[in-house]
Amino acid sequence: MAMSEKAKEFNQLFKERLNRQHVLSLTACAHCGMCNDSCHYFLADNDPKMTPAAKADSIRGIYKGHYDWLGKIVPFWVGSRQVKTDEDLERLKDVVFGSCTGCRRCTINCPFGVDMAGIVSLTRSCLVDVEVAPEGVLTVMKDQWETGNQMAVSKEDYLETLEWLEEEVQMELDDADFKVPIDKEGSDFVFVINPREVKYAPLSLQAAFKIFHVAGLDWTMPSEGWDNTNFGLFSGKADLGGHMGNLAYNHAKQLGVNRMVISECGHGFLSTKWEAPNWGKANPLPFEMISILELMVDLINTGTIILDPKKNPLPVTYHDPCNLSRSSGLTEEPRFCLKRSCLDFREMIPNRADSYCCTGGGGAMSMAEYAKKRLSVAKKKADQIRETGAAIVTTACHNCVDGLSDLIKHYDLKYEINGKSMWLPVKNVCELVADAIVIPMELPKRKPRVKEIVKPVKVLVIDDQPDIVDYLEALLQDNGYEVITAHDGDEGIEKAKADRPDLITLDVSMPGKSGVTVFHELRNTPTFEDIPIFIVTGVVDFRQLMYQKTVEAPEGFMQKPINPEVFLMTVDRLTDRTRQKVAVEESGKPA
Repeated sequence: MAMSEKAKEFNQLFKERLNRQHVLSLTACAHCGMCNDSCHYFLADNDPKMTPAAKADSIRGIYKGHYDWLGKIVPFWVGSRQVKTDEDLERLKDVVFGSCTGCRRCTINCPFGVDMAGIVSLTRSCLVDVEVAPEGVLTVMKDQWETGNQMAVSKEDYLETLEWLEEEVQMELDDADFKVPIDKEGSDFVFVINPREVKYAPLSLQAAFKIFHVAGLDWTMPSEGWDNTNFGLFSGKADLGGHMGNLAYNHAKQLGVNRMVISECGHGFLSTKWEAPNWGKANPLPFEMISILELMVDLINTGTIILDPKKNPLPVTYHDPCNLSRSSGLTEEPRFCLKRSCLDFREMIPNRADSYCCTGGGGAMSMAEYAKKRLSVAKKKADQIRETGAAIVTTACHNCVDGLSDLIKHYDLKYEINGKSMWLPVKNVCELVADAIVIPMELPKRKPRVKEIVKPVKVLVIDDQPDIVDYLEALLQDNGYEVITAHDGDEGIEKAKADRPDLITLDVSMPGKSGVTVFHELRNTPTFEDIPIFIVTGVVDFRQLMYQKTVEAPEGFMQKPINPEVFLMTVDRLTDRTRQKVAVEESGKPA
């Protein structure tokens, strides 16, 4: 059978784009099956063809056909195959677009680190260039090339939306002075967003603007290069990825900002901060890039904004976007914000880097032909949500908002309020933070640390390193705390029983009874379950503390070496010192 022209072109592109990382992932797989339970496509109906290893074999066979000497001599023996027909390309499209979102959950559970997303991206890029790809993906790519944003929002519509949102925030805050600054040169930061926020979800933009204004921040919206999403990531096309990144970077350079703040978008953060600078050869950049989640943590931690969690009384759960948790490491920031803006926060199990995909990742929301399959494999995520009993689902990604909203309706996930049964709403983290924000009479100002204490706050420091214990003891005592120390786990538990501290700082790696064991003993002791625990450790991986169904996660984390300012701010927050301080006004009277 003669090879089709598209197949010839695909094979040539595959050879040209194959790199060392791809080869490692294509050759390292031992077919051990460790990845099976990682994939929601497989878990939906236990179809062996849906295991990550089996899907990767569709690509691995092509590699063996080109480069493996056994694959050329005895192709049937090693599973070598050739892409010869347009039908072969269509079958490959169904694998890499229709049965994998590139979530990388299989990768973190693979003993050899086989990067399924990497080889899927390689194959997608070759298929896209021969136009064998979902129509929605090709359309969005075209829109980003031609209009600079994935939803082809015109500049006029974009600016009109910002003008309308300006009026909405003015009315909400009863502040006619509020403005949405556009192209304000020399601002501290420029805010880049997901086009969905302009077209379908302006409430998330309104929430962000409210937070910026109440915090008194120096910010601006860009008139160009405002789309943080990037279908270069979903299509595997580095040229599109670089193009979209440079649109944002070049405009930010013109404005002369110090920072670029990226709105809540999983792949938007990954591509804008980590991938596009390489794709577009833009490094080094003259500004810092952070997520709005990181910005909100700083505003809360420093007291720049004050939150009242009673404003969000319903139970809330959080879905970890794959590209934020597994690929970017942003897991604690959203939880920090939610635990301070909601009365009842509930974890899905599993969570953080082990969370299951919303099933809308990898550009799946744009692939209409796979919508039915996408929803059929969403059962695992639906079960996760149902088990929390939450009335609100939050996430930090607009792609996930859409994916979760679809599966909530498909699996009829509802809650009752005021006698009415309603589908669970899906909100972004910044919306709940904005709902909980306390509007001051004037913009909040940073205040110096207050040392006057009515009732001394008692902190138990548990660490096996004497120099760390001495340092924390001195630091805390200098700031008005009463300090108890323990140098191992057993002593720490005895001191906790004898002195009942208001806060415990706990190292993880200790000889004898480890910090993990101490943590679980304290959490499972009713008299200690309300004492906040602040993990201060050099151990990078806290996951063994996180994924326990029987206990709540620690209230605070810090990586050694210790930053004293951040340490003290965290201790202040966890002990709620505002209720124990004596604030003296200029009149000399207690506030």
